[in-house]
Amino acid sequence: MEYIQSCHPMFLYEREIWDDGVSFIAGIDEAGRGPLAGPVVAAAVIIPKETKFPLVNDSKKLTDKQRRVLRTEIMSVDEVLFSIVEISVSEIEKINILRATHLAMKKTVQKLQCADFALIDGLPVPQFPIPSKAIVKGDSKSASIAAASILAKVYRDELMEKYAVKYPQYGFDKNKGYGTSAHMTALKKYGPCPIHRKTFAPVKSLL
Repeated sequence: MEYIQSCHPMFLYEREIWDDGVSFIAGIDEAGRGPLAGPVVAAAVIIPKETKFPLVNDSKKLTDKQRRVLRTEIMSVDEVLFSIVEISVSEIEKINILRATHLAMKKTVQKLQCADFALIDGLPVPQFPIPSKAIVKGDSKSASIAAASILAKVYRDELMEKYAVKYPQYGFDKNKGYGTSAHMTALKKYGPCPIHRKTFAPVKSLL
């Protein structure tokens, strides 16, 4: 396992804010915005300024095994703070996926309570509860965001693996709810199950 410290390029954005006197910076990312089934999950991670931290990267660039090992490493670092929030399918259907994603991100930072600033992956989140900076592809540029992307992804993957036991015909353990060809074939054969997002076009067309 490779470790990094605050001088590493992955802490560039954090360093700029630490240098302004801000201590508690939450990196925030989500998992599950695009799938046809399951909740959307967001995570927030606060990394202490002076600490040895595992070298992280965008969760999509890591293997499942690497993500799970890093999840354990991240959660075991002294003084690291984190929170994870999921927004249900019914809430996604009610308010739409973009608002549900933003809600999850807001709730993660509110759960942490002590966060003074947020680094958010992607585009700005309207009416965010604390000062924030949005970074496009932030999960490959910021250690805090990358750590959040790993926690959110592994948490959601494990949820979908549990749903695969309950609804085995859809292969959620393999596709994690995304619209793979095998998933679409099963969806057409069996119709949607309770965790399918019925407002999403491919699912809606089958109702």
